[in-house]
Amino acid sequence: MSEKPILVWFRQDLRLSDNPALTAAVDSGAPVLPVYILDDKTPGKWAPGGASRWWLHHSLAALAERLEKRGGALHLVRSRDATETIRDLARKSDAAAVYWNRCYEPFAIARDTKLKQALKTDGIDTESFNASLLFEPWEVKTKSGTAPKVFSPYWRALRALGDPPAPHPAPDEIRGADFAPKSDRLEDWNLLPTKPDWAAGFNSHWKPGEASAQSRLDWFLETALDDYTDGRNFPAKPSVSRLSPHLHFGEIGPRQIWHRTLAFCHAEGRNPFSGSAEHFLKELVWREFSHSLLYHNPDLPEACLKPEFENFPWEKSDKALRAWQRGQTGIPIVDAGMRELWQTGYMHNRVRMICASFLIKHLMVDWRAGEAWFWNTLLDADLANNAASWQWVAGSGADAAPYFRIFNPVLQGEKFDPDGVYTRRWVPELANVPDRYLQKPWEAPGNLAPAYPAPIVDLAAGRERALAAYKDLGNAEPEKSVAWG
Repeated sequence: MSEKPILVWFRQDLRLSDNPALTAAVDSGAPVLPVYILDDKTPGKWAPGGASRWWLHHSLAALAERLEKRGGALHLVRSRDATETIRDLARKSDAAAVYWNRCYEPFAIARDTKLKQALKTDGIDTESFNASLLFEPWEVKTKSGTAPKVFSPYWRALRALGDPPAPHPAPDEIRGADFAPKSDRLEDWNLLPTKPDWAAGFNSHWKPGEASAQSRLDWFLETALDDYTDGRNFPAKPSVSRLSPHLHFGEIGPRQIWHRTLAFCHAEGRNPFSGSAEHFLKELVWREFSHSLLYHNPDLPEACLKPEFENFPWEKSDKALRAWQRGQTGIPIVDAGMRELWQTGYMHNRVRMICASFLIKHLMVDWRAGEAWFWNTLLDADLANNAASWQWVAGSGADAAPYFRIFNPVLQGEKFDPDGVYTRRWVPELANVPDRYLQKPWEAPGNLAPAYPAPIVDLAAGRERALAAYKDLGNAEPEKSVAWG
């Protein structure tokens, strides 16, 4: 009789190192049955978007290759019900247990709870682990025992817990199970776009996979960390880590980033909790904070955290939304960001805030429309980060910017893209416009950019309209209004 295996269900943890579920399974001495399920039952609105599916294809291919080199084999199954598929595989393989790393989306928590109950009925053990966060959402608390609702107290509460557990190395060898279920061919899942191949440009910007994630982190620490605090605001500079897609798919874990950053700073004789290093670690913790908000507010992606914002008088303008989506608003820094997103599956963080503010406040389009577009087009589309960030800009969420702080896209472009390198790269119609007019080409003498559209909204009028609407919600006094430039 063959030895009972442990089924390891891969999800948003597509790596071998610092993978607690995999490590526990290998350390048990039992054979391991690695499985990934393409769950077609994910709620339609939050099923993986087109850009995410592109990344998933390449990430799974990289994971399968790494597993194979260590003796394991990744089994792929497309399913309408992941719970029943895992249950069926566990029965057929006579699994001793099923291990997985936790996900924190509301529908994933409900699914996993149901699965644990079902497997318990079948007499099969289950164990879940934390591979995605520095600490669990329920572990970071204020002194009163509640989840922090503002970032600064969250940072202090997290730091009070000390450093997170050290990451585990990848197993040297993975003993495969005798039972080998029929595996789908990754190519048959059709995760890659073909007609048209709108993701063709992604290949020159990204290389999914665990090895690439590790290399990217090393590059960032050695090359860009020193300039991070200031440089991260300038989209033309290579001063950001670009680790977000790798983090979302779990090709690298936050504990690996945390401890690798600490080790790098200590080796350099630097304090990791000052300057650019601390700023970088705080950005990692912003991700944690977003997951805490989602965990404690499961309707965060769909409902305003501040209920009064449900009465906000959003404009229902499909024309304005389409212009924004296509990078045809006539506002250069906004259009540059939206085109970068479409062509690369990514947008620089500073520009994300500018584009979001413009949609919400100048165009008065519901933040949920922007959230949905980012969900479908971002390679790093993450339910917690996406929802929390859009609500932050809208003013309806936690740590929200005061409503009277409205990004002035002209000033933002002039300040953070002073030489126009970023803007001209993505909006080549403006190549002949001098720097002084680049972010406001409508003021340039003559018609220097005939192919570029006129602004779809007057910025000053749009701002005043937004201020009036926000004032009606009773947020603050209008005389305190200042432009967020």
